[in-house]
Amino acid sequence: MIIQIIKLKSKLPEEELLRRAKERESQFKSLPGLLQKYYVKLDQPGQFGGIYIWDSEESLKSYGKSDLASSIPEAYDIVEAPNIEILNVLFKLRE
Repeated sequence: MIIQIIKLKSKLPEEELLRRAKERESQFKSLPGLLQKYYVKLDQPGQFGGIYIWDSEESLKSYGKSDLASSIPEAYDIVEAPNIEILNVLFKLRE
C-alpha cells in the first residue's frame, strides 16, 4: 500500500475549489487502485491537499501518467509546483 500526499497553493477561494473537486469526484472514484482519497485544508490561506491511498506503486505510477493527474494544476488554479510525498506503508493498525 502506498500513501501519496500532495500539498498545493491555489488562487481559488475555498468554496470554488471544493466545487471543482466535487465535479471531478467521479473521475477519482473510477481510478483503478485508488482505495481512498482525502481532501484536506492546510493551516495557511489558499493551501489545500490530497491524501491518496493506493493499492500499489503500479497504480500510483499509472495515475501519474494520466490526463486526470496532469489536469490538476489547471483545475485548481495552482500558484506554484505542488509538494508531493510518497510513503510506503509498512503495516496498518486496523483492517
